[in-house]
Amino acid sequence: MPDGQTGSRTPHDDAHEQSSSDDRDETRVERADRNWDELLQEMRIVQTGVQILTGFLLTLPFQARFDTLDEYQRTLFLGLVVAAVTTTGVLVLPVRAHRSLFRQGQKQPLVEAGDRIARACLVLVGLLMTGAAALVFDVVLGRVEGLVAAGAVLVGLSTLWLGVPRWIARR
Repeated sequence: MPDGQTGSRTPHDDAHEQSSSDDRDETRVERADRNWDELLQEMRIVQTGVQILTGFLLTLPFQARFDTLDEYQRTLFLGLVVAAVTTTGVLVLPVRAHRSLFRQGQKQPLVEAGDRIARACLVLVGLLMTGAAALVFDVVLGRVEGLVAAGAVLVGLSTLWLGVPRWIARR
């Protein structure tokens, strides 16, 4: 029962409870369906970038200059391939979970798990982008420049991804 209310609630009250965050008049089921659709749309946006970056990484060993990478660069590259494949796997996890739980009345737990999965995926994407920048700058300019680029990307993404939502919420 929402804070400040007393008395008994009926199933009808629960079914038509409004969301306090956006004042939509929707049932819990409708809200779960909407939240699931929004989550999948967000994951589609991330998926495109991850697919492009993964494809880029998977073509690198077939480039003539790949043989000139030193041990650090090859290790970083292989770590990025593992990160890209892992990120792709995490990206499709909500869909796989949905297929497993389809028509079992588990939409709300699925939405909650999907939210946590999406957050984890964004961390992985940030690390993947940071590592990719480190590798490219390391190969093109040198080790120090690669580390500086990685730091700059990590700080930049953290500032944008954490700071902008907070700034929006305060407005």
